[in-house]
Amino acid sequence: MSKAERLVEMMITINAKKRFTVGELANEFSVSRRTILRDLQELEQAGFPLYSEVGAAGGYRILKERILPPIAFSESEAKAIFFACQALQYHRDLPFEQETISVMKKFLNCLPLDMQNSITQIQNKIVFWIPDRHCDSPLLQSMFLAAINRHAATIRYSSAHSESTRTIIPIGLYAMNRLWYCPAYCTAANQIRVFRVDRIKEIIEEKPYPKGKYPIPASIQEYLEKAEVKNDYHMKIQLTDIGVKRCESECLLISRKVAAFVCLSAALERSSQGRPERSSGNGIRKTCIKAADTWVQESAFPS
Repeated sequence: MSKAERLVEMMITINAKKRFTVGELANEFSVSRRTILRDLQELEQAGFPLYSEVGAAGGYRILKERILPPIAFSESEAKAIFFACQALQYHRDLPFEQETISVMKKFLNCLPLDMQNSITQIQNKIVFWIPDRHCDSPLLQSMFLAAINRHAATIRYSSAHSESTRTIIPIGLYAMNRLWYCPAYCTAANQIRVFRVDRIKEIIEEKPYPKGKYPIPASIQEYLEKAEVKNDYHMKIQLTDIGVKRCESECLLISRKVAAFVCLSAALERSSQGRPERSSGNGIRKTCIKAADTWVQESAFPS
């Protein structure tokens, strides 16, 4: 095994251990203790966060901010990573916003010039656009960590109608139309509610809660799948002319089924008033008619 290969293998081995000694590594890699000490010194100089402890029970351990071993990516895989990050471009807040910017800079600087130009073309040609809600979520990362660590959080929450203090057990977080939502079990309401993260003004207290005490889903995916199973209702919508135009042009205002229903309702309204329907193709009208014949699912509005 060459020295470069040994250093990479050593990084992988060290990352998997909480504590280790020079003797353990020397036995594992079949080299002398002196060679291991030189290798560890080179890793430290390269930025690997090692901490040494002296004494009979001493050894080495890795600091909290560990450095991961090198990973080889193909050109297509590198482009896929930047493509995925492009989807986050228009989110005002992210749990690891500065880290995301940092990792993209590091990654891009390591690529050959032709791949950098190719990725720039992807960034210039592909956009995952979502409307700007102008709502900052300064406590997003704190709520993210509370959900990850399975902590209950006592929060000061400002809804559209009032401000209150309540204790919640976060299930997780999800983003929709540039807003972050936190489904959580509310101890005051004794049921799961959905809280907008930008409306959480303060986290007063955070502490672990007994496992199994509250009836909450094990994951955010499980919650969202269950939330989609609702009773179906017919809907009748009446809009002004301005509302009709906005719903026809801004499809993000309403769900796809409701948008189709509104388009058909608008067309029928124009016909009943003797106004010609603006033609946008027979296919669209057929889609509207088909959607109008289906049920429109009830939405779960956040608290």
